[in-house]
Amino acid sequence: MNTANLIFLVAMMIPIFITVIFIPFWTRKTESFGVSIPEKAYHRPDIKKMRQKYAWTNVLLALITSAAFLLLAGGHDEDFIGILFAILIGIVLAASFAVYLVFHKQMKELKSKNQDWAQKPQLVMVDTGFRNKKLAHSNYWFVIPFLISIVAVVITLINYQQIPDRYPSHYNLSGEATDWTHKSYRSVLLMPIMQIYLTLVFLFINTIISKAKQQVSAENPEVSIRQNLIFRRRWSLFTIIMGTALVSMFLLIQLSIIYPINQQLLMIVPLVFTVGILAWTIILSITTGQGGSRIPVKTGSESGTIVNRDDDRYWKLGMFYFNKNDPAIFLEKRFGIGWTNNWAHPLSWIIILVILLVAVGLPMLLS
Repeated sequence: MNTANLIFLVAMMIPIFITVIFIPFWTRKTESFGVSIPEKAYHRPDIKKMRQKYAWTNVLLALITSAAFLLLAGGHDEDFIGILFAILIGIVLAASFAVYLVFHKQMKELKSKNQDWAQKPQLVMVDTGFRNKKLAHSNYWFVIPFLISIVAVVITLINYQQIPDRYPSHYNLSGEATDWTHKSYRSVLLMPIMQIYLTLVFLFINTIISKAKQQVSAENPEVSIRQNLIFRRRWSLFTIIMGTALVSMFLLIQLSIIYPINQQLLMIVPLVFTVGILAWTIILSITTGQGGSRIPVKTGSESGTIVNRDDDRYWKLGMFYFNKNDPAIFLEKRFGIGWTNNWAHPLSWIIILVILLVAVGLPMLLS
C-alpha cells in the first residue's frame, strides 16, 4: 500500500482521537468522569486540571498509535494493514477506557473529600409537560429511505438477468476488485434487505431520542429543559439525514452490479459520506454537548442551593446504568454523547440481542 493510502487511514483515526480527547468537555456540568457533582464545582481549578490532564494523556496516546501504525504498516499488503488498523483502534479504545477509569477513581475520591456537596438539598426535577413537546422530528421522514430500499428491490428483480454471474463485492483503496460474489436471488437482494434493516434501526434510534428518560437540572430547570429539547431535535435531524444518505449510498452500490458505474465515483461517494458524517458528529458534539449542555440559553439563573439527586450507586464505573427500580429503558450517557441502556431492565437486553442477531444473521442467510 502506498504512503498516500496510509496517511488516509491515519486521517480516518482522527475523529476517534478527537472524540476520546474531548469527551470530558462535552458531558454535562453536573457530571465529571461518571461522578455526579454540583454544577458550580465543574469550574473548580482542580477539576478543570483533571480534564486537561485527561485530554493530554489521550493526545499522547493518539500520537503513539499513529506513529505505530505508520511504522508497522510499511511494506505490507492491504489485508495485513486492515487487520493492523482494527487492532490499533481496539487498543486505543481499551487504553482510553483505562485512562478514564483512573480519572473516575480520582473523581470519586475528590467527591468523598467534599462532604458539603452532599449536604445541599437534593431534588429530582420532572417536567410533566415534557412529552407533549416536539422532542424529535417525525418518524414519517423514514418513508423516504424505505421507498429508496423498495426501489432497490424492484430494480434488482427487474434487471436480474443483466447481472453478471460473478460480480465484484469488495474493492481496495486503489479501486481494484479484491472479492467476488456468485449471482443468486439471495446474494443480489442482500444489499436492499440491509437497506430496509438499517432504515428500521435508524427509525428505532429516532424513537429512542423522543422516548428516552428526561434529565432536568435541579439547579436551573428552565434552561436545562430548553437545552435538552434542542439537543434531542438536533440529533434526531442528524439520524434522519444520516440514515437517508446511507441508504441512498447503498442504492448506488447496488446499481453498480447492474449498470456500468465509474469506479472512482463508487470510491468517492463513500469517502465523502464518511468524512461528512464524522465532521457533522464532531461539530454537533462541540456545539451541543451532552443533553444540550453547551447550548447557550439566556434565561433563568443558577442558585446553587439545590443539586440533582445523587444516583452514583446505579452507575457502575460511572458508565453502566443498572437500576432495577427504574422503568426507563434508555437514558442519557454520563460520560459521552448520546444515550445508553438501563442494563437492569430485561427488555434492554432483548432489544440489543435482536439488533445484533439480525445484523449478523442477514448476511449469513443471504450470502
